[in-house]
Amino acid sequence: MATPSLRQLDIFAQMVAAGGITRCARDTGLSADDIARDIASLEMRLGYKLFEDLPDRQRLTPAGRKTAEAMTLLSHDRSANWTMDEPEAAPPVIDAAPPASEPVRQSIILAAPAPVFGHFQDALAAFEAANEDVAITLDLSIHLADEARRALEQGRVDIAYFYALGESAGLPSRYGWSEQINIYAGADHPLARRDSVSPEELRISPTLAMEPHNALRRIIDEALDRDGIILGDPVLETDNMFDIMTILREGAGCFAAFGPLARDLGRMTGIRRLALERPLPAIEVRQALRAQPETNPAAVALAEFLFL
Repeated sequence: MATPSLRQLDIFAQMVAAGGITRCARDTGLSADDIARDIASLEMRLGYKLFEDLPDRQRLTPAGRKTAEAMTLLSHDRSANWTMDEPEAAPPVIDAAPPASEPVRQSIILAAPAPVFGHFQDALAAFEAANEDVAITLDLSIHLADEARRALEQGRVDIAYFYALGESAGLPSRYGWSEQINIYAGADHPLARRDSVSPEELRISPTLAMEPHNALRRIIDEALDRDGIILGDPVLETDNMFDIMTILREGAGCFAAFGPLARDLGRMTGIRRLALERPLPAIEVRQALRAQPETNPAAVALAEFLFL
């Protein structure tokens, strides 16, 4: 997932503060349905659940708690992914630093796109449980190789996971896994009813797309361009997954996705993966470490543990 919209982050923060949809609706003046829809859209983009559903109360999942903490970093990383005329999202209250009497904990800052964090959240929780002297902070603002390189060179993060199409010059990294790009359409779309779809048919078919500055959109466009695949002009560009799902089901266009987002789309009623003549390229997830890793052996241990 690329960086969520400020509206979704704001509603997430309001939900954290309110503890439930009813109170959040009262505090924000929105309807409970609107709040539930935005949270569901945010969870779909992240690839994991933020809240456990309880009667009139929502409790953060462990992954949701980490995301709430990471929002503190996101709020300080105003990238081009956010439009400047939108109101700033209020970050949730995060616990203060431990009292001085407690032992000093080793600090690790781990950067990863939110869907990648969803991939290893259980392993991360297990590492924390086994290493009580280690404090892990999550940074969800980094998605691509150039962002990872800057953050590592500036010492802002210790470990960076990022999307790439292979190893980048000047950024030593190792391959984690690949995530296949697929294209989806509404079940009644003409291409969804075909046994085989050619690249030329994709070229002349209208598409839906995330916004141009979205990191997922950028890496998908780069991968398709390298593979000589040209998609039709977009009829809609938005980071609102609810709108994309709705318009997909209406048959207005095709949509390219990979990772947890593609997985979730493939499970939805009224949406089908197109049967293409040839497979589309895959996006690599790679891991890189800060220079001089020996200065933070806990970070090296975590990087190795996540590969087990």
